[in-house]
Amino acid sequence: LPITGAVVVSTPQNVALADARKGVAMFQQETINVPVLGIIENMAYFTPEELPDNKYYIFGREGAKLLAEDLQVPFLGQIPLVQSIREAGDIGHPAALQEGTPLSEAFEVL
Repeated sequence: LPITGAVVVSTPQNVALADARKGVAMFQQETINVPVLGIIENMAYFTPEELPDNKYYIFGREGAKLLAEDLQVPFLGQIPLVQSIREAGDIGHPAALQEGTPLSEAFEVL
C-alpha cells in the first residue's frame, strides 16, 4: 500500500527520542519522501485514579514535544501511561474506543 503520511510515536526518554529522530529523518529522505504528519508522546505521564489531579512524569517530561519543535514537525499530543491500555489490548478492545475516561479524553484531544 502506498504511504501518504507518517505519525511517529515516542516515549519522553532520551533513547526513544533518538530513535524517533532517526524515524523522522528516514521518512524525510529524498528517496522515501513521506510527509511526517507529526509526533505523539506515549506514556507521557502517570495519573493515579485516587489522585486524578496529579501527573507524574516517570519517563521524563515533554521530550517528544521538544523533539517536534526541534524538527519543525507538528506535535500531535500526549497519551498517558494507563493500565487500561494494556488491559483493553489484551481483550481486543482498543483503548481509543473507550468512552468517558481520562484515556478517551487524551485520544479525543489527539
